[in-house]
Amino acid sequence: MIEKTSASDELVIAIPKGRVLKQLGPRLEAAGLDPSPLFAEGRELIRVDPERRLRYLLLKPDDVPTWVEYGAADLGILGRDVLLERDYDLYAPLDLGIGHCRMMVCGHPGADLRPRGGRALRVATKFPGIAARYFKERGIATELIYVGGSVELAPLTGLADVIVDIVETGATLKANGLVPLENITEISSLVVANRASFALKRNLIAPLLERLAAGGE
Repeated sequence: MIEKTSASDELVIAIPKGRVLKQLGPRLEAAGLDPSPLFAEGRELIRVDPERRLRYLLLKPDDVPTWVEYGAADLGILGRDVLLERDYDLYAPLDLGIGHCRMMVCGHPGADLRPRGGRALRVATKFPGIAARYFKERGIATELIYVGGSVELAPLTGLADVIVDIVETGATLKANGLVPLENITEISSLVVANRASFALKRNLIAPLLERLAAGGE
């Protein structure tokens, strides 16, 4: 773990860009924070709230845990899927209860998850770690195919038998003739903490977590 560079009286929070940020704004406001720096115009990736001694880093969702684990940020907001996909050394003290969706196995209606002839089930996904564990626990042999986007195309073109992906409304699945087959896990947004920061900056982190928790009630 690298040496921390943030001031002892300041918290650095890694924030994911994208859809969760829109839901996070009202939650921060309910906790007595000012979310306006996060939504200000400009391309700056570091946003500062000097009054509350907060520094925000705007990152791609998949990068949030890396910044927190290595100490470049004290706290971070990320989806449970990101945490489950890779083995990060992080503390996760709070589920914010926003960004609700499900990690699911999806495919054509009635798709057979145990193909005949003894061949492996071909699974297209952006989440090979989650998919591998899920099917291994069920004793289903799989051939995992990494797909970074437009994963719904895989069953339509014969690339894969099924997909493992995040499902929010199911509209894209329905538009492509696919359906959810099995629910792997529920997903929501978590607050994660660097373990050293959680100990050294507990006087700053604990009250913030309390306010964030109360803001969701």
